[in-house]
Amino acid sequence: MNERILLLDLLQVLKTHTDEDNKLTQHEIIKLLEKKEGKLPQRKTVKNNIEKLIRYGEQEGIDKIEYETKTRAKDQNDTDDLTEIYTDFYYEHDFTHSELRFLIDGVLFSRQIPAAEKKKLIIKITKLTSKYFEPRMKHIRILEQDRAISKNIFQTLNMIDEAITKSKKISFQYKKYAVNERSKLVGISQENRDGTPREYIINPYQMAIANGRYYLICNNDKYDNVSHYRLDRITDIKILDEKRKPAENVKGLEYGLNLPKHMTEHIYMFTGQSASVQLRFKKSFLNEFVDWFGTENISFSNQTTDEVTARVTVNEIAMRKWALQYALHVKVLSPESLVNQIKEDLQQANKNYFS
Repeated sequence: MNERILLLDLLQVLKTHTDEDNKLTQHEIIKLLEKKEGKLPQRKTVKNNIEKLIRYGEQEGIDKIEYETKTRAKDQNDTDDLTEIYTDFYYEHDFTHSELRFLIDGVLFSRQIPAAEKKKLIIKITKLTSKYFEPRMKHIRILEQDRAISKNIFQTLNMIDEAITKSKKISFQYKKYAVNERSKLVGISQENRDGTPREYIINPYQMAIANGRYYLICNNDKYDNVSHYRLDRITDIKILDEKRKPAENVKGLEYGLNLPKHMTEHIYMFTGQSASVQLRFKKSFLNEFVDWFGTENISFSNQTTDEVTARVTVNEIAMRKWALQYALHVKVLSPESLVNQIKEDLQQANKNYFS
């Protein structure tokens, strides 16, 4: 057997059949190599190649083979003449099973990756470790769902990433939902007044995930403020030759993009100004409040046994929607203009149900 091929086969056997919880002896490795190659490799050759892999992993820090050492007598009748042997070999994979499960859950809970792409990604992720991980995924079920909007999410993501890296502008069409003549949900392009598809010229700065969807944080070239666009609604994207607008020329990005702060202020990724909002709620609602707004840049006051007042900086449109969602639990106290808008929304909601 060609020694180079044996070395590659040996590495593949260890990657596939071992992990921290599943180890192989040298005898078991030889049996697997025999099954793979159809002939029995020499024990000494296998031993030498295992040692090569161990040395290479220790020197280079990659393809690391872990093992245990044991001592035994060279001669059963001479217990004083002992030798050290390697056994219980396993390949140290880059990801633990728990880490891989986190990756898979991220794919599963994405609201915009098509079902077929989810299946492909999960198959690739399961191959990042030994064969013993795959059976754990048998219970996973992917909900099949039609996508009225673009299914080319990965191509869009890659092109935007390239444009951001090269500081280039992009153009695209942006789709919206509509119900067709067969009462089916479809995606159609936003249109100009003359009925032609509208082309958006955009300065891209960052991508982020909010509420299970990818968003582009950018600037529409016609304006001077920050905009947000959902990646799954972007189609016909092109990278333009023109350099993007410097971030310091965009309102809200003058001092750079503080992504954690930006995401806290834009919980629904609406465009517009942020404001300091004061609201009051029962302490039993505190966990849910923190789930939405995090733990940074929030102040509390006027605490009683049951209630507390919080102040947070957030996009006003987003807070208006959020306050309606949690109207049973939260009362917005200021600013007054936002309070009046919420009151009007609640009055309209009341009419919808009781008129």
